[in-house]
Amino acid sequence: MSKAATKICMVILSAIFLVASAIPATAADVRMRVQSCFGMQTPGLGTTISWTAENLKAVSDGSIQMMVYDPGKLVPPFEVLDAVSNGKIQAGYSCANYWQGKMPAAPLFGSVPFGPEINGYLAWLYHGNGMKLYQELYDQNGYNVKVLVCGILGPDSGGWFAKPVEKPGDFKGLKMRIAGHGGRALEKLGVNVSLVPVGEVFSALEKKAIDAVENGSPAIDEPSGLYKVVKYNYFPGWHQPSTIIELLINKDVWNKMSETQRTMIELTCRAATLEGISYVESIQGPIIKKNAKERGVINKRWSEDMLDSIHAAWMDVVKDLREQDPSFKKVWDDMQAFFPDYNYWLAYGTLPRPEPEK
Repeated sequence: MSKAATKICMVILSAIFLVASAIPATAADVRMRVQSCFGMQTPGLGTTISWTAENLKAVSDGSIQMMVYDPGKLVPPFEVLDAVSNGKIQAGYSCANYWQGKMPAAPLFGSVPFGPEINGYLAWLYHGNGMKLYQELYDQNGYNVKVLVCGILGPDSGGWFAKPVEKPGDFKGLKMRIAGHGGRALEKLGVNVSLVPVGEVFSALEKKAIDAVENGSPAIDEPSGLYKVVKYNYFPGWHQPSTIIELLINKDVWNKMSETQRTMIELTCRAATLEGISYVESIQGPIIKKNAKERGVINKRWSEDMLDSIHAAWMDVVKDLREQDPSFKKVWDDMQAFFPDYNYWLAYGTLPRPEPEK
């Protein structure tokens, strides 16, 4: 974590400590079992919720404690939302992409193909209508949860492939593990999408059950050893330019907390979001460089023609979902109203991207 980010986190946590000193003596201690959908050692995911639990305990002087569990220890990952809602567990750490089958609009609060990067996503969530619409989606679908942003990731890689994918026709018949709405876009280009569990991806590639996989960013991909079986790693991750990670808390549990306790959790999650992204961004470059220089990986950028074809397929998916799901239409249209002004700022305010070293 950079010195600047560390300083900012310390300022936030100091503010939380001052808030903690105002907790009434009668406020009940909060104990929450948190089922994580991500392994505790996964950079920016498990490491972020662990950081949250540790620092929340510290700033609250032990009055708020989160016991975080590795995936599947309490409930399977795809059951976390229901388990938190019905009170089986007090909280869950997940990504809204997981709930695509329950709510087509949910992935718009996880990651959006060709959508906002980190700064823009957080701007819309915190200073647009994002958080209001996020909570509204769960409420309107009958989920008894309070949702908080408690982490954000930068762009994924565009996927690992057994052979080059240079033109749209190369997608036809390709067997690929890719989740979320990005998978729906590639299906329109002829990809056979397979939702192989993350823990089985390496074996599926090795056995040639799949030809390609989208898994995460270089830092998240490295422990899985994908570079050992496939050598073409494409960038950028058009399907996930940034990814929001959520903390779900049972609403009955949330409502029983004092206002001060709720504020402490909200502020700690904001600090954790900063800590998580600054940590992960600090380690991406060395990993992708090591892949190329020591492991024989060929890092490639998608051509403009390929990105144009994928984007056109994604817009077909958007058209379908806007017609089929009122919630998707409402959230999508709100994002489209927010981002033109933000993108106008980007057009003037940012430098061109640097070319990677050879």
